[in-house]
Amino acid sequence: MKIAVEGCAHGELEKIYDTISYLEEKEGVKVDLLICCGDFQSTRNDQDLECMAVPPKYRDICSFYKYYSGEKTAPILTIFIGGNHEASNYLSELAYGGWVAPNIYYLGYAGVIQVAGIRIAGLSGIFKGYNFKLGHFEKAPFSGETMRSVYHIRNLEVFRLKQISGRLDIALSHDWPTGVCHHGNMKQLLRFKPFFEEDIRNNTLGSPPAEELLHHLKPSYWFSAHLHCKFSALIRHITEDESNIMSTKFLSLDKCLPRRRFLQIVDIPHDESKEIALEYDLEWLSILSLTNHLLSVKQTQNYMPGPGGNGRWIFTPTTEEMDFVLKKFSTNLKIPMNFIPTVEAYDPSRSSGNKHGQPKAQLNPQTTSLCDLLGIDDPIALLLKDEGISTTTEPSLQSSKTLPEVVDIGCDKSDIAEAVSSKPTLHGMKLPPPKLSGLVLPPPMHKEEEVSPNDCTDKSEIVQEGENHSLEPTAENPIIESRTPAFSDVENSGQGPLAKKFKRRNQSLYSSTEDDLS
Repeated sequence: MKIAVEGCAHGELEKIYDTISYLEEKEGVKVDLLICCGDFQSTRNDQDLECMAVPPKYRDICSFYKYYSGEKTAPILTIFIGGNHEASNYLSELAYGGWVAPNIYYLGYAGVIQVAGIRIAGLSGIFKGYNFKLGHFEKAPFSGETMRSVYHIRNLEVFRLKQISGRLDIALSHDWPTGVCHHGNMKQLLRFKPFFEEDIRNNTLGSPPAEELLHHLKPSYWFSAHLHCKFSALIRHITEDESNIMSTKFLSLDKCLPRRRFLQIVDIPHDESKEIALEYDLEWLSILSLTNHLLSVKQTQNYMPGPGGNGRWIFTPTTEEMDFVLKKFSTNLKIPMNFIPTVEAYDPSRSSGNKHGQPKAQLNPQTTSLCDLLGIDDPIALLLKDEGISTTTEPSLQSSKTLPEVVDIGCDKSDIAEAVSSKPTLHGMKLPPPKLSGLVLPPPMHKEEEVSPNDCTDKSEIVQEGENHSLEPTAENPIIESRTPAFSDVENSGQGPLAKKFKRRNQSLYSSTEDDLS
């Protein structure tokens, strides 16, 4: 299966799809699946933009709304995880994953799915130790603080992912696993990003929980983004059976900009007897069911069970437990195309003024359906219930126009057509006004043009050290790389290396208090 892997999307869906189309024509290949590693920015309208943690001057609606409204259809089956620049109100509605638009699927806070036999796990958000053990207490409208804490990963999702057994083909995280830089060409990395040196020396570059998962799950591939540079590494794992050598190919990619290394195509074996469509992972569904009692929506420490306690602390499901869950789904694990638009999409022809308040929290019918079927709790429903707000659904959306039929890619045409032609059935919940106003952040200390010119280095300059430490093309692992030939160059690439002293871009971004602007 040809899989296009993309770094930080930053809402540039049209450009990403156009670049893939260019590569398909140029290389004579057909891409079956697109994976985006965070900062997807699924902003449907101006209110969603108000829930995205970026300075107001950088809030751009971009092109996702076109795919949400039905104006355009994603030409490739697309899956993504969340990063630190997201429409957090929308993604919070889909805690366990769901379709954000026809043919575009979000993996949730954490999730495991299968595509034609390829098993893919994802962990959304970035790591911040001071929020790691808290419950999922945030909901829209957000304060300046909760707008950022909402995308900080929690110990519950890491604990759940640790219960996975068996083979895992692909793992996704937005920020890098800590220590992964020691398994690749670190000299080259520091030449591109010299300000990483102190973090590497202090072992603070990356996510410790992601590192734990990397060595625990031992996936064949691990894809990340966040740090806006391309970096590859090969991590060899120690196993009890010394004859069974396991390794993980790590790849991080840049953001979608001209002359940036933001996209690569990898070829991964799949089950050719299965259609290229999304399926639930039975073991993961069982883990969600077995650990539902561990879910917390409180702003307090939420500890996970361990070997020192009296109760169960290993929740890897048994065959009987998985059979029980499978019966709930009538043995059909195909993810239904049950997308329903729940708010009006952005309309560029309509003048909306300059002031837009944040939306109120609401339920999403996809999450409600999955929770009812699996017997688990929706975090947003629990938060609304705690405030005494009814979670009964009712019709909303003023616009009753149906969406056009979409292209049949990755799902049955009947499923997609039925989903996009359905009228929305949810109404935003009425919540009290937020107690805190949105935090307005200062502009970046340095402009984009001040980034190290190495980000625009020609491909011929990239030379990896050591044996097979990168995802370079081989007979077994052909790779195609893009640096946005499909749209215009907006950066200067002819600069020489910086002299004497490097100036770190957005210094506060990597400080101990906040790095949420990367």
